[in-house]
Amino acid sequence: MKNSIAVLTLLLATSGLTVLLTNSSTDAEEKMVVEFSRGTIDFGIVCSDVDKSVVFYKDVVGMKEIDGFDVPASLAADAGLVDNHDLHVHVLVTQGSSNATRLKLMQIKEAPGRKVDHAFIHSSLGMSYSTIWVSDIDASLTRAAAGNVKPIAKGPVALPNGMFLAVIRDPDGNLVELVGPKRK
Repeated sequence: MKNSIAVLTLLLATSGLTVLLTNSSTDAEEKMVVEFSRGTIDFGIVCSDVDKSVVFYKDVVGMKEIDGFDVPASLAADAGLVDNHDLHVHVLVTQGSSNATRLKLMQIKEAPGRKVDHAFIHSSLGMSYSTIWVSDIDASLTRAAAGNVKPIAKGPVALPNGMFLAVIRDPDGNLVELVGPKRK
């Protein structure tokens, strides 16, 4: 990237044009672009009732469902994901961008999983919560209330940076942080 800026600057200088070029990215950021093909991480959640979870993440959280996909049992087993079960994966996104975070929800009725202790983030090892950044915490909590979902504890709580944090639970008890400003 730095070499291409130098060449472009030289070409512009020899043509008599003056252009100010800035490069605010660091070497670490440039390397990250090479290391990862997307700037987000997708999350998969195995649900006890995928239909309830899809409704929760759409109607309560405000995500949008896009085309899901099927994974044949043989492929899922060969990858080490399941022990020979077909998967249908519902995909939800936070934005319409191709680089949006994707939440992948699935249910394996023939092999229901065990419930994890989600009392607090330290109750079990592994993924403990997800954070979803919202543009208006009050609007998000109004939508949640319409779905009969209330923040746990004293939420929303003020953060030092002027943002607010509310924690809710999805139908399987997974902790979901909603973080954003108050727009009112």
